[in-house]
Amino acid sequence: MKLSKLALSAMIASACFAGTAFGQTNRTAPKYYPASYYSYYQDGAAAQAPAPIASASNATKPASDCAAKSPACDVAAICDGKGSSCDSMASCGCGASSCKGGCGAGGLLGLGLLGGGCNLGDPWKLAPNGIAGVTVGGWTSVGYHDHNTYYNFNNYADRVQLGQQWLFAEKIANGSEGIGFGGRIDYIYGTDGPDTQAFGIANPGHWDNNWDNGGAYGHAIPQLYGEVAVGDLSVKVGHFFTIVGNEVVQATGNFFYSRQFTFYNAEPFTHTGALSTYNVDADTQLYNGYVMGWDSGFDDNGDAYIGGFKKKLNDTFTLLYTTVLGRFGDRNAGAVGENGGIQNVILTANLTEKLTYISQTDVLYTHTNAGGTFRNTFGNINYLIYKVNDCVSIGNRFEWFNFSGAAFNNVKNDDNFNYTAGINYKVNSNLMLRPEARWVWDRQHYGFNENNASSQVACGGDMVFTF
Repeated sequence: MKLSKLALSAMIASACFAGTAFGQTNRTAPKYYPASYYSYYQDGAAAQAPAPIASASNATKPASDCAAKSPACDVAAICDGKGSSCDSMASCGCGASSCKGGCGAGGLLGLGLLGGGCNLGDPWKLAPNGIAGVTVGGWTSVGYHDHNTYYNFNNYADRVQLGQQWLFAEKIANGSEGIGFGGRIDYIYGTDGPDTQAFGIANPGHWDNNWDNGGAYGHAIPQLYGEVAVGDLSVKVGHFFTIVGNEVVQATGNFFYSRQFTFYNAEPFTHTGALSTYNVDADTQLYNGYVMGWDSGFDDNGDAYIGGFKKKLNDTFTLLYTTVLGRFGDRNAGAVGENGGIQNVILTANLTEKLTYISQTDVLYTHTNAGGTFRNTFGNINYLIYKVNDCVSIGNRFEWFNFSGAAFNNVKNDDNFNYTAGINYKVNSNLMLRPEARWVWDRQHYGFNENNASSQVACGGDMVFTF
């Protein structure tokens, strides 16, 4: 891709709105809630104030004695899961061992289940103060699943595997006091690496799409961009993750270990070009940009518009709409080319303080330069996530994925369904466990399941350590 074309992309993106910002570094789907998954945008759990030091005179007194002396030391009130620490208990001189197995480790088996207490502690960071003004961090995801689900991530079954060893360096462009500059680079190694490469162009020497390392392992650099911000406007220029869709490549950005079929088969992962965001107000953001196709590095793979908006409708509902329109697969469809568009709508509803519902609908329609249908897909995905406490969340996901076209061996209106149930358990502010069970129904035996089975249950999960 010529430098002049990339510069033109930046001008087009910034000209769409006189004043934009795009601080997020993965897809800009509404977040479920802070406790449900890890994200490198968050600092982890809020630092808790240290408990007061108990005096020698009451350090060994039983909990019942403390409760009798002060209402603030009522054992039931302290250990019912409504609090996040043992501060009140410690201030009365009651040791954690006096409190039903210990405050902060309450609940079922001391794991913070069934509403018990939860104390995450402060997160450990690789570079807590940054390096020369640049934030440096990452995560390690190690997982296992007993069955493959093809046309998706998690296709290296029956092995404990390094899914993602992720490193990033980032400087946020701050335009609050004039012009601010920033940028970001991401690196991944693991079994998710090959799926994250710039596979949109078949040339094996293109960007990172031949960085394989035997077996199912590989490397990728999915983001490398610069960013400039002025006031409420920022523009990123380079190679970056898409804004389309709810699920993302990063293990830290999803509730579940597995991914949607819609995510893998119908949505872009990355773009190269320019993208702007305009913060209209605290509840409204507008996105506009120009990109050179889908899933390619710094070579031209098309010309497409990318844009949308995010709007907080009220305290309950948030709406996100995104689209990509134009030529976005000139090379990955071979000589025929690929033109069309994708429409994505996500509605997030915070039904209660603990219960969140998310509905996502995708419509993709593309055709070749010769006029034939290349890919037509429809995806509808619904999530229901319940936050037990700051340590534990329970999630459900149901997906209907319908697809047709030459990209799918000329299948017409094939339906695929999958239901996933899982748990997010935070051991502490750095470590999370994500066990799950996934049922997949392939009605027309397209090959989503092992041995072309019509139905399959896959059990698996991972542990994600952030730093």
